[in-house]
Amino acid sequence: MTEPLSAVPDADPIDDLAAAWADEVEGTSYVSMASDELQAHLRELAERVVDAVRADPPRPAAGAAIGRRLVAAHFTGPETVERTLVLLAERLPALYGPEVTPAVHALTATLAAGYAAALRDRTLDEQEAIRRAVLVARHHTEQALHASEARFRAMFHEAAIGIGLGDMQGRILEVNPALTRMFGHTVDEFRRLTVGDLTHPDDAPSVWQFYERLLRGEIDNFRVEKRFFRRNGEEIVGHLTLSLVRDEEGRPAYQLAMLEDVTDRHRLQAHLAYQAYHDPLTDLANRARLTERLERVFTETRPGSTRRIGVCFLDLDGFKTINDSLGHDVGDTMLQEVARRLEECAGEGELVARTGGDEFVVLVEDSHGVDGLVALAERVLAALSPPVRLAGQELVVGASMGLVEQAVTETTASDLMRAADITLYTAKAEGRGRFAVHDPGRDEAETARFSLSAALPSAVSHGEFFVLYQPLVSLADHRVRGVEALVRWQHPRLGVLSPSLFIEPAEETGVIVALGRTVLETACRDARDWYAEFGDAAPFVSVNVAPRQLLEPGLVAEVGALLERTGLPSHRLQVELTERALTTDEGAPLKALDGLRALGVRIAVDDFGTGYSNLSYLRKLPVDVIKLDGSFGEGLREEELSDEVDERIVGTLVALGHALDLTVTAEGVETAPQAARLRALGCDEGQGWLFAPALPAADVADLVRRGAPLAALRTR
Repeated sequence: MTEPLSAVPDADPIDDLAAAWADEVEGTSYVSMASDELQAHLRELAERVVDAVRADPPRPAAGAAIGRRLVAAHFTGPETVERTLVLLAERLPALYGPEVTPAVHALTATLAAGYAAALRDRTLDEQEAIRRAVLVARHHTEQALHASEARFRAMFHEAAIGIGLGDMQGRILEVNPALTRMFGHTVDEFRRLTVGDLTHPDDAPSVWQFYERLLRGEIDNFRVEKRFFRRNGEEIVGHLTLSLVRDEEGRPAYQLAMLEDVTDRHRLQAHLAYQAYHDPLTDLANRARLTERLERVFTETRPGSTRRIGVCFLDLDGFKTINDSLGHDVGDTMLQEVARRLEECAGEGELVARTGGDEFVVLVEDSHGVDGLVALAERVLAALSPPVRLAGQELVVGASMGLVEQAVTETTASDLMRAADITLYTAKAEGRGRFAVHDPGRDEAETARFSLSAALPSAVSHGEFFVLYQPLVSLADHRVRGVEALVRWQHPRLGVLSPSLFIEPAEETGVIVALGRTVLETACRDARDWYAEFGDAAPFVSVNVAPRQLLEPGLVAEVGALLERTGLPSHRLQVELTERALTTDEGAPLKALDGLRALGVRIAVDDFGTGYSNLSYLRKLPVDVIKLDGSFGEGLREEELSDEVDERIVGTLVALGHALDLTVTAEGVETAPQAARLRALGCDEGQGWLFAPALPAADVADLVRRGAPLAALRTR
């Protein structure tokens, strides 16, 4: 058994490709090269192939030049190009991963076209040589005439292309052996035929218009590709060059036909075209075919048309679990079964396409309202609901769908698919196993959200984020004990954006790691400046850390280096995490917290009480502070107590915190009565608009310099 390439030390994939290529094509053509020369020649071409498919973006047009190089090197046997294309289609994804498959298909298509064009040009050169031989034979002297005719006869009989001579009435006078083999007729049978007997029902009218002009002597030759029937009824495709041979007075005397059989090339091109527009796993249309059909609809539809179009964008729910647990072979079989069921659901004229992974699209080119699209979605959900028996068990994979139905003149192909993608996202967010119908208002909000997501990486690198600080105040004396760092986005076009607009997209895209690093460094530098001026009277700084940051293996070392670099004592830094992030089953967050705690950093649980509090788990965590979610204090804001239940809940949570020796901070403090009740219930600290909004670092320093209670400052 051949050892896989990945197991061979220092194996060169291009050498591997060239060796396999040489093995495939050796002996299929007459090439005057030894085996080592052949492999060296193909290695150069293999390097060009690999460069083209791995370029960003890929360069499929390079295939045409590679195809011409093959013909120039005399790789012209009937099996050469077919074996080459099959080898590249199989070997390149195996060597460089399945992601190169679309680029490989595109490159093999252009390679086949370049190969065919070069082969045709070479044949045309041969045809032209024969035609010149006929003309030379007619103009030479008597002695030279016999020699020229002999040369013509030799070329006529030995040529690889079919040649026939006819009179001006269309009767066939003489044919060469290649033409008899091509059609299956004998020479005598050909002589009983006329040019008109070789017509085909698919012939374009222009073919015979050119022929009539040639008979009248208006043109000397023309070239065309047309279909013919062999003697046994089989259809072939030929590249025909029809030339006029004139007598000594210049009058039309004969017709000379030269015909190259290009049937195999047409079949190959049809096969490549099919591959280029179909998914190899499910045999459905692929993204390229879907795009082509969409563009055709929008191109053909004229302004003022009432034509409508519908898209059902479908994504499988839970498919990744099947792939990961049972293997990709089972996953592939599941995709094939899904494809089969989708095709059964689709009506006449509806295109079903697999656009990638576990995503499918049903395109309805002439829809009649959203109700029809909803009915299609219901059929799809019903068709996918029965389990599939695979790997010895019954598996169920549901689907979420985004439906868009619009007038063609009111949208574009790209906007249509973008709306379908956004609507699919909405369906998944609403619980999966369902469909959502396009809502322009909702989609506008989602589009804005996606735009912000796309702009986040650049915004972080360009320093568009800044930090404000909201004081954390002692409820006993209303003096500043610490501040919470709150990030804002100074968007160049939209102005200052609050975290509610960008934190979730930042977490989904992973940008939260870089953004969190930026906020943490800014907060530590500002806290260091306060500490340098005020010493122990300076406020500590509390910084929110996202769950994704806790999974970063270098977080603890990074924080330690930052504290050392800025000179901020570790006890002046507090990190805040949500309750859900702390109660995860994964070990990485707890390990990170233990590491931060070992540095001397304080740990706070933010929005406490909003998650499913695991009290037994909480007592095992390295936590110093719990921050009660602001919703618990809403019933305590008025002068007269408006919600005794809220008061009892807050009292219970405070007692719990103190029993675990934790500091309890109340968020969302907005009124003096609320602050008084929270203090009476035992809360240690408060945070909210009663005391101060989020402030720049310089304003925080001013508050500390004044030293006055914040509630008093707010009432001035």
